[in-house]
Amino acid sequence: MKHIILGNGPAGVIAAETIRKNSPLDEILMIGSEDSPPYSRMAIPYLLMGNIQESGTYLRKDASHFDKLKIDQLHGKVKALDAQKKQLIFEDQQHKPISFDKLLVATGSVPVRPPISGIDLPGVHSCWTLEDAHAIAKLAKSGSRVLQMGAGFIGCIILEALASRKVELTVVEMGDRMVPRMMTELAGGMIKQWVQSKGVQVFTDTRVQEIIKSGSALSVKLSNGKTLEVDLVISATGVKPNIEFLKSSGLETNTGILVNEHMQASHPDIYAAGDVTESIDFSTGQRIVNAIQPNAAEQARIAGISMAGGHAQSIGAMQINVLDTLGLISSSFGLWSGAKGGDHVEIIDSERYKYFRLEFLGDVLVGATTVGSTEHIGVLRGLIQSKTALGEWKNHLLKEPTQAMEAYLAKAQAQSAWMN
Repeated sequence: MKHIILGNGPAGVIAAETIRKNSPLDEILMIGSEDSPPYSRMAIPYLLMGNIQESGTYLRKDASHFDKLKIDQLHGKVKALDAQKKQLIFEDQQHKPISFDKLLVATGSVPVRPPISGIDLPGVHSCWTLEDAHAIAKLAKSGSRVLQMGAGFIGCIILEALASRKVELTVVEMGDRMVPRMMTELAGGMIKQWVQSKGVQVFTDTRVQEIIKSGSALSVKLSNGKTLEVDLVISATGVKPNIEFLKSSGLETNTGILVNEHMQASHPDIYAAGDVTESIDFSTGQRIVNAIQPNAAEQARIAGISMAGGHAQSIGAMQINVLDTLGLISSSFGLWSGAKGGDHVEIIDSERYKYFRLEFLGDVLVGATTVGSTEHIGVLRGLIQSKTALGEWKNHLLKEPTQAMEAYLAKAQAQSAWMN
């Protein structure tokens, strides 16, 4: 049996290792599009901070790790998939089409390039690859003027890396708050206040309208009427599934590749895992692109077992966000923005940058948002993921939401013991 893993990020690596564990004699080939060992994009900000060397971004530190597992590797860019012939076609003539018995598509995400005049000028960079990191490191020196477009989850991680380099940083976010896709209005506003208190200028409800070359610098025109002169522009306006090469493949796609609970695509011998997938949301049952690394790792494990002939299935992709923004921890889980027909409770302490909100549907906790605390993170996730019926404990939590641990011990652990 010949397995091809297209993509050598976290999902590709975990899937390849899982297949090897379950199928010791099968052939495995992992294809990466970048000329570097398999690495984690989420480690790039730590490289920019100087906390790690480039080798610290590598997913497996032993250079012979994949050789020992008899996982072959290939560097090349695939331009098309022929699902009917079960072949991959490469961009260059150096690589002939490769056939497979089973294929995993784990090509991840690509940065969104906003339609802004000047977005392709020198000095405008995404922060997504090691090549990007090298270019940014040359420009983001102490005292450099940097404008970052986007204050989402990835944007806030990049923000921290830039701030650590002592640049003069301005962040522009088109939403009405920071991290609008993982934080309520109050929580996102609290993070904005915190970031500003650390010396970073933040404009929300603001767009970049135009970028113009201005001598050795860049002139950036904003929708709030301001024009800023900067040395570097970082585009962190979001990512999208990397599925452009699948246009004529015959696979069913929407925003991402449509997969079932076994991570199987519309072709029975083709699977997908990670950011490239559009899977079922745990909380709603609707399709969702859930581009977070824990989700990618779990999907890769399930795909690897399935490709090796075993049985594993997903309970659904759960929204899990934990973020450290210049020392302020925030998190959100499940239906953090609330459920239709549900109710909620929240605690707000703006002076201490503390926020705690729980979302209920009936007597089940379905979502949560926190800022400024970490002690409840595991418990909140457990309660939501177990869909525990809280009964009388819901009223306790409405009065004192920080008693989540007590509720978990009383209800979720008891339910777990009963089920086992």
